[in-house]
Amino acid sequence: MSADAAPVVTAPFGSWRSPIAASDLTVAALRLSSGIVLPDRTLWAEGNPEQRGRVSLWQRDAAGVVSELTEPTSNVRTAVNEYGGGDWTAAGDLVAYTEFADSSVWLIESDQPPRRLACVAGLRYAALQLALPQRLLLAVREDHRSAGEPIQTVVALTLDADNTDGGRVLAEGADFYAHPCLHPSGRLAWCEWDHPDMPWDQSRIVVADLADPAAITVIAGGAGTSALYPSWAPDGGLIYLDDPTGFWNFYRWHDGTSTALCPLEADFCGPLWVLTPVPYAVIDAHRIGCTWQADGFARLGVIDLTAATLAPLATDAVTASVSGGGGRAVALLGFADRPTELCELDWATGATTPLRRASGVRLEPAMVSRAEAVSWESADGPVHAWFYPPTNPGFRAPAGELPPVQVWSHGGPTAFSDPSFNLAIQYWTSRGIGIVDVNYSGSSGYGRAYRQRLAGNWGISDVRDCIAATTALVEAGGADPRRLSIRGGSAGGYTTLAALTTSNVFAAGISLYGIGDLESLAADTHKFEAHYTDRLVAPYPEGRAIYVERSPIHHLDRLGCPMLIFQGADDKVVPPSQAEAMAAALAERGLPVRLRIFPGEGHGFRQAATIITVAREALAFLAEVHRFRPAD
Repeated sequence: MSADAAPVVTAPFGSWRSPIAASDLTVAALRLSSGIVLPDRTLWAEGNPEQRGRVSLWQRDAAGVVSELTEPTSNVRTAVNEYGGGDWTAAGDLVAYTEFADSSVWLIESDQPPRRLACVAGLRYAALQLALPQRLLLAVREDHRSAGEPIQTVVALTLDADNTDGGRVLAEGADFYAHPCLHPSGRLAWCEWDHPDMPWDQSRIVVADLADPAAITVIAGGAGTSALYPSWAPDGGLIYLDDPTGFWNFYRWHDGTSTALCPLEADFCGPLWVLTPVPYAVIDAHRIGCTWQADGFARLGVIDLTAATLAPLATDAVTASVSGGGGRAVALLGFADRPTELCELDWATGATTPLRRASGVRLEPAMVSRAEAVSWESADGPVHAWFYPPTNPGFRAPAGELPPVQVWSHGGPTAFSDPSFNLAIQYWTSRGIGIVDVNYSGSSGYGRAYRQRLAGNWGISDVRDCIAATTALVEAGGADPRRLSIRGGSAGGYTTLAALTTSNVFAAGISLYGIGDLESLAADTHKFEAHYTDRLVAPYPEGRAIYVERSPIHHLDRLGCPMLIFQGADDKVVPPSQAEAMAAALAERGLPVRLRIFPGEGHGFRQAATIITVAREALAFLAEVHRFRPAD
């Protein structure tokens, strides 16, 4: 896609003609995550908005031929913990995956048609891991067959039967499990944690023997540390990540002793929201391929276990994640100026071979708004954000006009906004609207202390930081103080609503499946996050008064600006009742509000029609509020 070579046009911010249409956000747009390199082929998963978000498995064979591995009707997803993850795996000539429609587990062996390994009503599976010597598939199983909270266990499915019993239980008793893995010797490991902890608060690494899995040894974690992502090295050592120093660093457990590997004041992983594969690659008995985050930017490198050294790999990527083991891995690389790419990575040379690009849309370099790192001091210390200034070489604003700016508050709230190219951001900046994406207190990527700033302060520190971001921009002359808006999804939607009911800084707000009633969330959310707010707000119901005080729905008398609310009808994390109650309360007060509920959408929008509608309606909404006329 090329920028128009015509003379520069003077036009108000927001009315610049953009080469990015709302439909471009979904055309050739793929949701890419992890992959695995096998001796004869490379596999990966991709979600397609134009197929209602369906996730399929793909392969590239030794001859370079790319083909879909799963059936055209398959949807490779799981709903364990509602967020899912770890819904497929591969080893040798085997591929195992879960089918979203009925939570069944399937096996593809030697390019034969898929055969079903397990399908028991009420059982869900995730964190799949093949153990070829034992002919087993390990999984975290979630049992919804009884009333109350679903019960999680670690199970083994045999590859040579129908597993009508749902699998042999290997570990039980903890509230949550993740990443079971089995060494060829029969040594078993997994991660576990209990209510009220989230896995980034406190979690444990446990080892046992397959022959006697009840005889367990806790080797790491607990006591205020978060031990995650175990994986066996060929020599029988167990690699994992832990944060007793305040940062998620690598450790190796062998012969009963744990040793730190190349400790840095940087995180080598992020919070465990989904049960995706471990975020590193065991290359061999002596090396680990990894990524880490420093100052908000990702790095790639190889740890030499013998020399205890970390050798960085040269890359122009600003975000990175890796998956798979051996000398080659699959890397998901994000760049500042072009769409994210899924690549095959050679750890020895650092060379990458592209497999898939997240978007088919490419912009001229001059059209791209690149993230500018900004920070400021707060009562808790420095706060970080990314600013994307309005950018379009074909247009300039009239002299003296300042741009409208949206503040984006990410979800989680224990998540992280990265600086990689995002077409959804360019959609706005190319029209003359700035974006400031805030990694408010509580975000990941800056160590445990930064994450814990939000303990007891959700709805306070995050709101303060988002408001401070606009203050810094306005003082620097980068934003029109009369045309500021705030937008967020899920937990970011709560921050958005809280900001609108505790300040008069913003002229408009956009909430995507946001939380308006904290008390309703605490009483009505799913198991994984059932006690999340205990730390973010206060224990419930003992702290009910705090929940009421911080719930935007109880303070609509303080809200004086228009709102646009988007919601998925099938959302199990933030039920539609939250959005409906918020919209009804606003309407009753006579405040301008628009509510759109999308059938077939859950927590996070996946369908092309939904994504396009959200972009178009959000633009029309802000144009009306900020009084500009979009070119399209």
